[in-house]
Amino acid sequence: MPLHPERFLLLIIPWILSVLFSAIPVVSYLIAWSGTFFIFYVTIKGNIRAIPNDLKFSEQLMRPLFLPHIIFAGYMCSTSIFYFLTVFGYNNFQSPPPNYLVDLNHLENVAQCQRYYSLAHAAFVAGVLSHMNYTEKPKYYLNIKDTASFLLLSAVVMLPFANLFLIIPGLRQFFFQFQSLSFIAGTLAFAFAIPLQKPGNTILSGILFFTNVSQALLSGFKEPIIISFLILGVFLYPFYKKLVLITFLPMLFVLFILLPTYARVFRENAWSGNESSETASDIAIDAVLNQSDEEADQSNWGFLTNRLSEIGMFTIYTKSTPSRIDYYGFELVEQAAVVIIPRAFWPGKPIPEEMVMERVYNAGVINRGSIVSAKPPIVVDAYLSGGYIGILLTLFVYGSIMQLISIKAEKLFGGYIIGTAFIYSGLFQIFWRGNSFEFLINSVMWSFISMMIIFHALKHYNIIKRI
Repeated sequence: MPLHPERFLLLIIPWILSVLFSAIPVVSYLIAWSGTFFIFYVTIKGNIRAIPNDLKFSEQLMRPLFLPHIIFAGYMCSTSIFYFLTVFGYNNFQSPPPNYLVDLNHLENVAQCQRYYSLAHAAFVAGVLSHMNYTEKPKYYLNIKDTASFLLLSAVVMLPFANLFLIIPGLRQFFFQFQSLSFIAGTLAFAFAIPLQKPGNTILSGILFFTNVSQALLSGFKEPIIISFLILGVFLYPFYKKLVLITFLPMLFVLFILLPTYARVFRENAWSGNESSETASDIAIDAVLNQSDEEADQSNWGFLTNRLSEIGMFTIYTKSTPSRIDYYGFELVEQAAVVIIPRAFWPGKPIPEEMVMERVYNAGVINRGSIVSAKPPIVVDAYLSGGYIGILLTLFVYGSIMQLISIKAEKLFGGYIIGTAFIYSGLFQIFWRGNSFEFLINSVMWSFISMMIIFHALKHYNIIKRI
């Protein structure tokens, strides 16, 4: 897979064009927004750098260039279209009243943020492609006879192991890491057992899969549920292409439509402490099934405009920085370095949430004392650190680290299935959405350490052997 640096210029064409048309905000926005799909096409098609040929296309979708790239950049860049429509007065796709006046200053601000997204997408992909080299063979192999059984056993073992970290003060973050590993392993075990037609494995892994889904429903978070069905579909796709397309795509669409209402009602009841998780779940399910068409429309539109996309919050940051609040420079990175130290070793460590929320309050995104959390995503923190230069450098490093860890995982764990699909996807799922610097850097650092600990543990018990 030779590297052709001149081809990387294709990535910034949408950004350059959107800047040239910045005096016409509608055109500038649409160029930057549609540029996301252009970048998807030229990168996944292999026009900039040939995609890895060690596996079939359908058998490497969990590598950074494919599914993680589509989720991260799609969420960051393409979902803003719904917020863009609200600027023109659209509500639930209904046309605005004839006398509706567009706020031109806000429209220009939205177009500017979309240009930032376009540059961020280009820099991120450049980082991924610069280090995408799977030609070097793994250094180790897994001494196992049955991958499906190994994944099922891993899922069962990881779950109680994760709960041990809830007992030890200051190590709660490891609970989430190993819980995610168990979740991914259970999903993969189910996906592998079905085409192998192993009734025992299929039943056990199926029970585990749906148990994980039910637990995710009781957490109030939408992402684990969507990701579980998405991953299941990805790994069943090579075996049942047509069946997956006609079942999983509509299923994911329905989940996107119904889960916002479920999550909102669940959180209102469970997170306030008024109801138990089980009761709150029943109330939320009832709300989903019995909501009126008007309620469903408003709930879904609110999700599309304010939850699915974060461009509305981004516009507030750009209004205050650098005009009122100067760029942070390396301050946010320094704060993230402090967060890396486990609370078990430093009980008095500053609370990351409070550190992050300070810049949220300063920018006026929400008022102090509000119970709402509004952590800025990585693109916002990159912008706050240094504008265009901050975005360019941060997202290039982000894509580079994402790709290098995937390659490292495959070298250590015998290839794609266990290395990227299981270990990488389980431990580094934060890459799929991004987060503020403090949470992102802390999670990636300790996930990498966890990966190395798992590797040495498996090597010690001769489950992993050097080739």
